[in-house]
Amino acid sequence: MDAVSINWMAVVTAAVAGFVVGGLWYSPLLFGRVWMDAAGITEEQIAGGNKAKIFGLSLIFLLIMSYCLAMFLGAGDITLQSGALYGFLTGFGWIFFAFGVVGLFELRSWPYIFVNGGYWIITMTLMGAIMGAWK
Repeated sequence: MDAVSINWMAVVTAAVAGFVVGGLWYSPLLFGRVWMDAAGITEEQIAGGNKAKIFGLSLIFLLIMSYCLAMFLGAGDITLQSGALYGFLTGFGWIFFAFGVVGLFELRSWPYIFVNGGYWIITMTLMGAIMGAWK
């Protein structure tokens, strides 16, 4: 296996971009109310959550995901367009449908699956585009 060169600035930027997209996606501006209703959580529950833990671990998890995507993309000649395509395929083909399978067994609603899965499609597409453009 050939060594993969990782652009750490692209990895960090892609992870932060996913964090920002999440902030918008799950806000009242976009899908926050739909997500809360579908997940069965209230604003009081959200306000009572441990913000340092939630945001800190979310950023760490996004960094790990970004790094793993960089490893996949590092195996070829990646451009903005191909990075976005592979990011989209990762978000749609793997993560969205993983949410779908779990959601079906957990008897979750379609809005729950679409809001959460849609976030990952957008996030992974953006992450792939950033890495492809920055290569």
